[in-house]
Amino acid sequence: MQIIGALYFQFFFFFFLLLLNYVFFSVLRAALIFLQETDEQKRHKIANELLQTEKAYVSRLDLLDGVFYSRLLEEANRGSFPPEVINKIFSNISSINAFHSKFLLPELEKRMQEWTTTPRIGDILQKLAPFLKMYGEYVKNFDNAMELVKMWTERSPQFKFIIQDIQKEKVCGNLTLQHHMLEPVQRIPRYEMLLKDYLRKLPQDSLDWKDAEKSLEIISTAASHSNSAIRKMENLKKLLEIYEMLGEEEDIVNPSNELIKEGQILKLAARNTSAQERYLFLFNNMLLYCVPKFSLVGSKFSVRTRVGIDGMKIIETHNEEYPHTFQVSGKERTLELQASSEQDKEEWIKALQSTIEAFQQRNETFRNAIAKEYEDMPVDVSNAELGKRAPRWIRDNEVTMCMKCKEPFNALTRRRHHCRACGHVVCWKCSDYKAHLEYDGNKLNKVCKDCYHVIIGCTDSEEKKRKGILEIESAEVSGNSVICSFLQYMEKSKPWQKAWCVIPKQEALVLYMYGAPQDVKALATIPLLGYTVDDTPKSADLPHSFKLTQSKSVHSFAADNEELKQKWLKVIHLAVKGETPECQNELQVNLEEQPESSKRSEC
Repeated sequence: MQIIGALYFQFFFFFFLLLLNYVFFSVLRAALIFLQETDEQKRHKIANELLQTEKAYVSRLDLLDGVFYSRLLEEANRGSFPPEVINKIFSNISSINAFHSKFLLPELEKRMQEWTTTPRIGDILQKLAPFLKMYGEYVKNFDNAMELVKMWTERSPQFKFIIQDIQKEKVCGNLTLQHHMLEPVQRIPRYEMLLKDYLRKLPQDSLDWKDAEKSLEIISTAASHSNSAIRKMENLKKLLEIYEMLGEEEDIVNPSNELIKEGQILKLAARNTSAQERYLFLFNNMLLYCVPKFSLVGSKFSVRTRVGIDGMKIIETHNEEYPHTFQVSGKERTLELQASSEQDKEEWIKALQSTIEAFQQRNETFRNAIAKEYEDMPVDVSNAELGKRAPRWIRDNEVTMCMKCKEPFNALTRRRHHCRACGHVVCWKCSDYKAHLEYDGNKLNKVCKDCYHVIIGCTDSEEKKRKGILEIESAEVSGNSVICSFLQYMEKSKPWQKAWCVIPKQEALVLYMYGAPQDVKALATIPLLGYTVDDTPKSADLPHSFKLTQSKSVHSFAADNEELKQKWLKVIHLAVKGETPECQNELQVNLEEQPESSKRSEC
C-alpha cells in the first residue's frame, strides 16, 4: 500500500508540474503576442476607442440637451424663471449635440465597418475642426453658466427641484448637473490625446498623415482653452464639496477662492494646554478653523473661526509636553496648533507661509514707493522704453473696463490685472502673456498682449495662431471668401439688425457674422452643417428673407434683393449637407457686384 501511495503521489506531482508548465508557457506566449502587436493593430484599437468614447459622449450630450435643458426650458416657459437664463446656462449645447449625434458618430461607425479597406481617421477628425467654434463658445460661457446654476438653485425652488429630480435618475449615475456640463469641456483634450497616440503609430508616408497632423494642430489650440476651464471646474467641484461638508452655511463657492490644503490637527487650549481635535481648510485668502461634528448625515464640520490671510503671521513654537506645535496669529484670532508629526508640521507651516507670500504679492499696491518715484512720469510708456523702465500703474478705481478689449470688469469672472510693462489695467484674457522685463532684472512678468508683441516682436502669423479659431478679423476672411455681404439678421424673437456675413473659403461650412466689414472679432458664428433651410419669405415687408433652423436654434436672414438671396441660398444649401462649392470664385459676392442700393446700405 505504501508503494502504491508513493506511485500515486509521484503521478499527481508529475501531472501538476506539466500543468504548471503549460500555464506558464501559455501566459508567456500571450505576452509575446501582445508585445508583437503591430502598429496597424494599435491604430485600429485607437480608432475603436475613439468610437466607443464618442458613443458614451453622445449619450451625455443627449442627457444635457434632451433632459436637463428641455425640462428646465419647459418650466421656464410656464413663468417659473426667465427662459433666457436657461439659454445662457446651456449655451449652444443643442448645436454640439446635433453635430456629434447626426454627423461625427455616424461617420466613425461607418469608418470602423470599412476599416479593412479604409484604415484612417484623420480625414474624419479634420471635419471636426470647423465645429470647434461651437466648443469655443461653450467654454467661454462655462464660468458664467456655473455661476447661474448656483444662483438659480438658491433663488428658485422649482429650478432646484427639477435639477435634483433629474440627478436621481439612473442615467445620471449619481453625478450632478455641473459634472455633466463639464463633459463637452473635457472632450476636446480627449480628442487631442487619442490623435497624438494615433500619429505616433502612423508612418509619415501614410495617406492619413497630413490630415491627422492638421487636425491635431487645430484641436490642440482648442484643447488649451478647455484645459483651463477643466482646472477651474475641478476647483469649483472641490469648493462645492467643502460647502456641503460645512452644512451649506459658509459662502465659499466663489471662482476666486482656491483650496490650498486641508487636514486634521490638534488645538491646544489656552488655559490648560489640553489638546482638542480640529480640522483646517486653508484657502488662498482665508483659513477656516473647524470643529468636527459626529453625525451620520448632514454636515461634517462647523466653522468656529474664519481667519483672514491678510496680516497673518506663522510662529514656530516649542512645547516639551506637546511636540510639533506652531502658532497661527491673525487679526481675528491666534491659534496654537499641534501637528501629528514633524513632517506634518513642516508641511502646514510651508503651506501657510507660501499662501501669505502669494497673498501679499497679489495685493501689493506700490502706492507709496512707485507713486513717489514716478509721480511725474507720463501714463503711457513709449514703445522704445517698454520693459526698460517701470511704468506708473493706473489705479483700479480709475477704470471700469479693460483698457484693451473694453469689456467691463466684475468681481467674479473678469477681474482687474496690471500690465507690468505699460501699467494699464486689463482683464485676465488680455494679460495672459509673460515677457522678460529689463527693469526687473529680466524676470518674467505678466504683460498685456500689445506690450507682449512689442517686446517679443511677435509676427502676425504667430498672433493668429495664439488667438485661435474664434477671433478671425472680418477683413481677413472677407478677402478670401465664398460669399460675403450685408444681410439683415434676427435670432428668435429679437429685433432685426444689420450684419456683415461671410462664409470663408477655408471654412466653407461656417457662417461668420460681424458688425461691420473691418471688425476684428466676429459677433457670432454658425456652423451650418445639419441646419434646415426655409426660403419662404417671413413677411411682405421682407420679401427676400430665409430661415435656418436646428433643434431649438432659429436664425432668420433677409437680403436686399432676390438675386443676392439666391446666391446665399446656393452656398448654404451645400454647406448644410457638408458640401462645398466646386467653383467658389463664381459665387464670390463683393461690393462691386451688388446693386447701388446695397452699396449705399454698406457704407
